[in-house]
Amino acid sequence: MTVGIAAVASAIGIGTLLIGAAIGWFWDVPRRVVAGVMAFGAGVMLATLALELVAEAAEGGGVWPVVLGFSVGAVMYVGGDRVIASRSRAASRHHSRNITARRGGDSSGNGGAIAVGALLDGIPEAMVIGLSAASGFPFAIVAAIGLSNIPEGLAGTVPLKRSGRSAAQVFGLWGGITAIATLAAVVGAALLADAPAELIAVIVSLAAGALLAMVCNAMIPEAFHEDHWATGLLAAAGFLVAFILNELT
Repeated sequence: MTVGIAAVASAIGIGTLLIGAAIGWFWDVPRRVVAGVMAFGAGVMLATLALELVAEAAEGGGVWPVVLGFSVGAVMYVGGDRVIASRSRAASRHHSRNITARRGGDSSGNGGAIAVGALLDGIPEAMVIGLSAASGFPFAIVAAIGLSNIPEGLAGTVPLKRSGRSAAQVFGLWGGITAIATLAAVVGAALLADAPAELIAVIVSLAAGALLAMVCNAMIPEAFHEDHWATGLLAAAGFLVAFILNELT
């Protein structure tokens, strides 16, 4: 039962990449709208990290496993982001700060870099979903991850479409990332369900550290750049929505 819940929850949460891809493929969405969704999703993610992931990991495994996992996760994301940025600069021959800062580019390399970033995010996100499925359907976590993935799918699709990629290639790419992440959720639910609390705390905190680094390095800066005056309000609204979901579930 837990494995089934993990698979469905992960497919929904990570699968919103396909919703973003569909929006980017069929509609010309203003960048300010994307920035607004991104800011709201950042607020949801921050609340989920604070109220669920880190808090539950510390309660189950103690302080030091959380410190270890969180630190490693943050370093992994930042390191991976730098590698992706370097490769993207080599392909497009212009400077790019982070994954989401490349969202306005027209080259297929930019879209591919965003897709790699989505996979880098998606695996730890899915493992968190899988581990959380042991106590029922993780509505708040799925909502937070789902909201953050919509602008990522949208932003990665636009440059791929402009470079001449077919719909089958683009949606196959995002579908493949969703499938890999769903498999990670199932593995997490099946193999780690009986793992020591300290190990689970390290894994959950690792994902939390990576997600927080993504929010700070990618989502908030890009949202602020596009629509700076509303970013704080939208992020606060997202935080409150996640808080309500956490209290109701």
